[in-house]
Amino acid sequence: MAAKGLPKPKTIPEYIAAAPLPVQEKLYQLLACIRKAAPRAEESLKWGKPAFSYDRILVVFAASKNHVGFYPTPSAVKAFAKELSGYKTGSGSIQFPLDKPLPVSLVSKITRFRVKESREEDVKWKS
Repeated sequence: MAAKGLPKPKTIPEYIAAAPLPVQEKLYQLLACIRKAAPRAEESLKWGKPAFSYDRILVVFAASKNHVGFYPTPSAVKAFAKELSGYKTGSGSIQFPLDKPLPVSLVSKITRFRVKESREEDVKWKS
């Protein structure tokens, strides 16, 4: 999400700092929420986006013009389909609009679900 002519971010804080100011607050909220739900997860950039992983990727998030994207794998989106009914979702993605409060509790639950899932079974993403 680096602006033209600027170097690509190499860390999650650099990624967030490169986002437009209105988006940064939501990204910091996501970062804090995910860190709390997966405190021992490794933080890195995967595909140029902030990612958290143990042996496998747990969740990824990203900035966009009108929303922040949260990518917890298709199994997590399916498991929380009812609670996500008010959000635009794809097979493994969720869009949280910038003009609405971030559902921190729901993000925490989904992240904890991914932590548990990553320890129990083979999932689609690998680091």
